[in-house]
Amino acid sequence: MTVLSSKDLSTLAESLIEKFQNKTAIIGVVGLGYVGLPLAVEKAKAGFHVIGFDVQEKRTDMVNNGINFIGDVVDDDLREIVQDKRLKATTDYSLISEVDAVAICVPTPLDMYQQPDTSYVEASTKEISKYIKPGMLVVLESTTYPGTTEELVRPILEGSGLRCGEDFFLAYSPERVDPGNKHFKTKNTPKVVGGVTNDCTKVAASLYRSVLEGEVHEVSSPAVAEMEKIYENTFRHVNIALANEMAILCNKMGIDVWEVIDAAKTKPYGFMPFYPGPGLGGHCIPIDPFYLTWKAREYNYHTKFIELAGEINNSMPDFVVEKMASILNDVKKPLNGSKVLLLGVAYKKDIDDLRESPVLKIIEILEQKGVLVAYHDPFIASFVHNGKCYESISLNKEVLESIDLTVVTTDHSDVDYSLVTEYANQILDTRNAMKNINQDLENYFRL
Repeated sequence: MTVLSSKDLSTLAESLIEKFQNKTAIIGVVGLGYVGLPLAVEKAKAGFHVIGFDVQEKRTDMVNNGINFIGDVVDDDLREIVQDKRLKATTDYSLISEVDAVAICVPTPLDMYQQPDTSYVEASTKEISKYIKPGMLVVLESTTYPGTTEELVRPILEGSGLRCGEDFFLAYSPERVDPGNKHFKTKNTPKVVGGVTNDCTKVAASLYRSVLEGEVHEVSSPAVAEMEKIYENTFRHVNIALANEMAILCNKMGIDVWEVIDAAKTKPYGFMPFYPGPGLGGHCIPIDPFYLTWKAREYNYHTKFIELAGEINNSMPDFVVEKMASILNDVKKPLNGSKVLLLGVAYKKDIDDLRESPVLKIIEILEQKGVLVAYHDPFIASFVHNGKCYESISLNKEVLESIDLTVVTTDHSDVDYSLVTEYANQILDTRNAMKNINQDLENYFRL
């Protein structure tokens, strides 16, 4: 395999940047999930020919048929770029040999011991290493611990015989997907890029600038970019934990935590509102801080503050169930045998994403206590959890009157909360979704 000199690499960098600028480069995206498919679509919309790779044939078939399965992708956009042959999907990783740049957008979950599971990243990188060629750009986008790009991805790619910084470009650019966000999408969200070398950074930044409208911010290394992403989500993690702890304390003191937050956010400086809820969900915030705490142990450091925030957030489903038990107890009903309706199972409003949803934990706790659980979610018609199938039920007068306690667990917009107010026996609102409805009702409670 040809090995290039540093002088050749600089020339090659300029050549690849020119390909990005005139949209003649072929772009690969590995992983067609919540991050990868929106990114592939935006690159194709920008004028590139894009090849999407995924191990799930069902996904690749859907993409090739113009069938969308990700909420943040516009159906018509996907159909148009597939029809125009600007995007195709495949399970055949040998086609990586055809691309000039490839982004890795695969999951990075935690294992049963709450330690990083990098198996998807490793497997994807190994496939790329089989077909990597001189001058190719590889960008890792999966959220992970600081050091992954240089300590894990780089050695695998260099197993090909090529050398990073001498023969190919390698960078890290964290995804910033916020499912359901009406204002910030992949296209207009600022991007952070950190390459192994200056040329790596320059080339990767050029690719994103040719695709996105948001600012592309260059940092000095992949580790900085990796830590930046973890810091973003840890920031939200600990501030939500503070809001949750305030909710618990306010509940004990008979103070409305939502009114407290509304009052605090009138301060125009030094305060940013975060809100309590039934727990944390999604692929990022409940998981990413554990990547940092795991990595910190390598440096003999214990991230006490972050881990405490995790304990508080993880305890919220139990607190919600305790609150439910108290409400039912006041009307002389035990949890065991009561009928509970959960309004929403998605982890956040107006999306169909169940990943790490705290509502799943609430369901587990309730069923262990003998509660008869039903749910209504306009975005999730059915799901399977722990081998059991659940189906969304209709929300109507008869259903609400037959239920002992109705709990707002996800604040979806497309729910008739007025109907709930009129016919529900007891109501617990964990999301403040009914804040604009009469809160003087004796059967209405908030977290």
